[in-house]
Amino acid sequence: MGKLYLVPTPIGNLEDMTLRAIRILKEVDLILAEDTRTSGKLLHHFEIGTQMKSHHMHNEHNMVDYLVGKLKGGENIALISDAGTPAISDPGFLLTRACVEAGVEVECLPGATAFVPALVNSGLPNDKFVFEGFLPVKKGRQTRLKLLAEEPRTIIFYESPHKLLKTLAHFVEYFGAERPVSVSRELTKLYEETIRGTAEEVLKHFTEKPPKGEIVIVVGGNK
Repeated sequence: MGKLYLVPTPIGNLEDMTLRAIRILKEVDLILAEDTRTSGKLLHHFEIGTQMKSHHMHNEHNMVDYLVGKLKGGENIALISDAGTPAISDPGFLLTRACVEAGVEVECLPGATAFVPALVNSGLPNDKFVFEGFLPVKKGRQTRLKLLAEEPRTIIFYESPHKLLKTLAHFVEYFGAERPVSVSRELTKLYEETIRGTAEEVLKHFTEKPPKGEIVIVVGGNK
C-alpha cells in the first residue's frame, strides 16, 4: 500500500522550501497540485520532474475514490497547494479523511503556513488562539462576527486585499473600535509588512494606503 504525503510549499520566499519536501516530491509517483501552472514553476526551480495532476476545490470530491484506489494499489502520492500547508483553507481535508478511513497511511511534513508567523509577530497573546480562516462572504457573516465578539482567545483570519476594508469596518462595528488588531501582508516576500493598532487605527491606515497581496489578520480576544 502506498502513502499520502501532505507537503507544504513556500508562501512567497522559495528559500522556505525544506530539503525533505524536495526529496519527497522527487520520490513520489504523483504530485497533486492545486494549480499545475503555479506549482510547475516551483517544481522547475527545484528540478523536480515528477508527474503532476490537478487537485482543487472544484474536482476534489470526484477524485477522492480514484486517488484512494491508486494509493491502495501501491502508489505514493504527494499533495501540495499553491502556497502553504495543504488543507489549511485549501484542498486536502477530503482526501486525508478518505485515506484515514481506508487505512492508507498519511504523513504531513512541517513547513510554511501563513498564519503562524502572522500570529507570532502580532504581539498579541499566542498561548491560546482560534483559527477562523476566511469569514463567510454573505450568509452567516453577521452571526459569526457576533459570536466571535465574545471570544476571549486571539482570533486569526485570512482575507483578500479587496475585502480587507469591509472586514476591518465590521471589526470596528462588532468588536469595538479599540480592539487590538494586527494585519500582516506579503509574508516572506520583499514587501512584507505588519500594521498593528486598534481596529479603528488599522482601518484608517489601509483606507489611506490600499492593501496589496495575501493578508492575515490577527485580532485580540475579548477581555
